[in-house]
Amino acid sequence: MNARGAREIVDLNTVPLDQLLSTLDGDGLVRRLVELARDEDVGPLGDVTSLASIDAKAEGEATVVARNSGVVAGLAAMPEVTRAFGGRCRFEPRSRDGGAVGPGWALGVLTGPLRDILAIERTALNLLGRLSGVATRAAEFVAALGTGTRARVFDTRKTTPGMRVLEKYAVRCGGACCHRVGLFDAVLIKDNHIAGVPLRQLGQRVASACRAARERSGGRLRFVEVEVDSLEQLREVLSTQARVDETSRVDIVLLDNMTPAQLAACVRERDRAVPRIELEASGGITLESIRAIGQTGVERISTGSMTHGATWLDIGLDM
Repeated sequence: MNARGAREIVDLNTVPLDQLLSTLDGDGLVRRLVELARDEDVGPLGDVTSLASIDAKAEGEATVVARNSGVVAGLAAMPEVTRAFGGRCRFEPRSRDGGAVGPGWALGVLTGPLRDILAIERTALNLLGRLSGVATRAAEFVAALGTGTRARVFDTRKTTPGMRVLEKYAVRCGGACCHRVGLFDAVLIKDNHIAGVPLRQLGQRVASACRAARERSGGRLRFVEVEVDSLEQLREVLSTQARVDETSRVDIVLLDNMTPAQLAACVRERDRAVPRIELEASGGITLESIRAIGQTGVERISTGSMTHGATWLDIGLDM
């Protein structure tokens, strides 16, 4: 089986958090990322500073500490970090992924050869700082949406190259949801896929693509989704979807860059025509606008800002 075939296609939002990273990392992406991070830092000669100034037999203990407040993510990847650096250090978590921390809170303790601790330091802190920043940003969006709506907050594929499975794990640590992992596990027919298709043919073209995708994947897809940017396009899709068989069905319609008023109109149209289809609002979602968008009646709100707009959590290592 090739590497891509090793990854499970499951609804990631039903997987318990303590099992999520292993589910996402079925083909060893985390190990490869950590080894690359190690190699870019250690290089061909190793940690020349520590090799020159620290006795080879010296043992040490260091605490990983949060310098400011946020939500923790990435502790589950720390065993992979210690393995990548030879496995001579042990990491004992003192906090949990998905938990809130404040300044001075201990996230975990590294023990082992002092040279190894110092070599691990930057890779570990970079990983934890980045992922905890994503989790913190996700928690802010979830809090801004608030309660009393049927909407949930979803991430996108706007992730740091090579870090997607980790950043999606971090999104879940912050209380938000994972959209598709990549191009392999779900269908999203975007504007570029249907560019130039006349409005009257849109519904049939989408239904044909849905059927072809399900046949090609052997029914393993998580969902089939199509993007529209107007009420007219939505009506055309719904008109066809009201009479297609199950293999040609759309599960979700993404409503791109619409105002709350436009979204509410789309919800009414969907409720009247094909209530089974979920609606997803996307495009320009902010902490200030997400509450009003959730109140329109859409089931899903997706934003890349949880990843590309995240600020790192400041995390240090105290010897």
